[in-house]
Amino acid sequence: MRRRFLLSTLLLISWTHGNTFVLGHERLEVGGADGEPLAVLQRFLAADNSSPTYFRAHRHLEARTARLDMAAWMDVNTEGTTSGFSYTILGEGGSDYIRSHVFKAALEMERTMWLSDTPNRTAITRANYSFEDRGVEPAGLTHLAVKPKRKDLFLVDGSIFLRPDGDLVTVEGTLSKNPSFWVRHVEVVGRYERLAGVRVPVAFESVANVLMAGRSTFSMTYDYDMVNGQELSH
Repeated sequence: MRRRFLLSTLLLISWTHGNTFVLGHERLEVGGADGEPLAVLQRFLAADNSSPTYFRAHRHLEARTARLDMAAWMDVNTEGTTSGFSYTILGEGGSDYIRSHVFKAALEMERTMWLSDTPNRTAITRANYSFEDRGVEPAGLTHLAVKPKRKDLFLVDGSIFLRPDGDLVTVEGTLSKNPSFWVRHVEVVGRYERLAGVRVPVAFESVANVLMAGRSTFSMTYDYDMVNGQELSH
C-alpha cells in the first residue's frame, strides 16, 4: 500500500510536467505600477509560445525515496509527431517498481495525452492566476509571482521568470492543493529554452513529502536532436 502512495505522487508530478506550465495569450493583470516587468510580460504575450508539433529528444529520468530506500533511472529516446508520441527505452536500472509503475506509466500517459487538448484550467492566465511584480533578478530575469485563484492539483503557487525579450526561463513553486492525505507538500521546478524558434522544456524536478515514504524526488532532463524538422547540433 505504501508503494501505491509513492506511485500516485510521482505520476501526478510527471503529468504536471507536461500540462501545468502552459501560458495563455490573453492580457494578464500584474500588481504594481507599469514598468519594465510589465513590458517584458507583454513581449512574452506577443511571442509565439506554441509547443512543438514534431520533435526527437533523449530523456534521462531519475526517482528516489528516502525511507523506502527505492531508486531508479531510465534513458529513453522519445519522438512526437502529428500522428502521436512514441518512446524507446535505451537503458534502465534500479527499482523495478519505479521503472514499470512510474517511468513507463508516465510515458504511456504522455502517449495518451499527446493528441488531446490541454484543459484551460491548467493555463497560466488571469482566469486561473493573479500576478505580482517581484522586480528584476541579478541575472537580468524578470520575476513575477503567480498566485492561483483556486486550489487545484495542477495549479502552482510560486513564480515565473522571463528573459528581457519576454521568453520563459523557469516556472517554480508548490502545487496549490495537496494530491492526497498522504502527500503533504509538492515542490516543482520546470526549466525551458527556445530551440528552432519553439519553446520546449529542458528539465523538470520535483520534491514531495510522502507519508511513510518520506522525501521523494523525481527529475527528467531533455536533450533534443530535432525540433519541428530542424536538426540540432550538440
